[in-house]
Amino acid sequence: MAQQAVRRRSTAARVALAVCAVLAFAGFVALGTWQVERRAWKLDLIARVDQRVHAPATAAPGRTEWPTVNAANDEYRHVRLAGTFLHDKETLVQASTKLGAGFWVLTPLRSSADGSVVLVNRGFVPPEAQKREARTATEPQGETTVAGLLRLTEPKGGFLRKNDPAGDRWFSRDVQAIAAARGLSDVAPYFVDAEAAQAPSTAADTPAWPAAGLTVISFPNSHLVYALTWYGLALMVLIAAWFVRRSENAAHADARPADQDARRDG
Repeated sequence: MAQQAVRRRSTAARVALAVCAVLAFAGFVALGTWQVERRAWKLDLIARVDQRVHAPATAAPGRTEWPTVNAANDEYRHVRLAGTFLHDKETLVQASTKLGAGFWVLTPLRSSADGSVVLVNRGFVPPEAQKREARTATEPQGETTVAGLLRLTEPKGGFLRKNDPAGDRWFSRDVQAIAAARGLSDVAPYFVDAEAAQAPSTAADTPAWPAAGLTVISFPNSHLVYALTWYGLALMVLIAAWFVRRSENAAHADARPADQDARRDG
């Protein structure tokens, strides 16, 4: 009776182990397949964004199109808009670029078409050029045409740092919050990263701040590595199951002659 109970427990343990192995294998395969699908989606996204960036500039979405602007269809669109800059209402947002640490200069542009406002990221300035008085000579005056990349608002702040409108400290380009802080109305729900001008330097060969055209377009794509990792774990489960089965078969083979000898002695 005791021997039968031990055998039942042993069988139950083997069944439980097999079920766990099947579930683990299925789970790892599912995760690997999901990463393959994510990789295909990411490659398609990269291709679509690249096409938008290098396409000829089209008119920026107007007031009637604002409710439908979204990341899937509009992020990084190459757009153009015309209007007058409201330089007295510019906002500096902390930035880190290939030129070093400093600020983005976000200046409202009042559209000449319908009077609405679009925030334009005119480019980067280092700390020594953050005061407007240091760069008024390069400010576009009157009717201006701007081309650049459409970007969606960045609400709430940067990583571990919240925007402080009361203190005029900004860590992200939060369109709605900046518009409210500057008393602006009828503002588009996006901003535009201005592209670099044809002549980026002054006659004295010093940078004409702000320096535009510094948009970084980067989409991390490690899905293939993740997929191979999950599929590798699934393969390890199969190999482990094969070794366990092989060990059990060897143990049964060794046990059979002993049982036969015991029966003959009996």
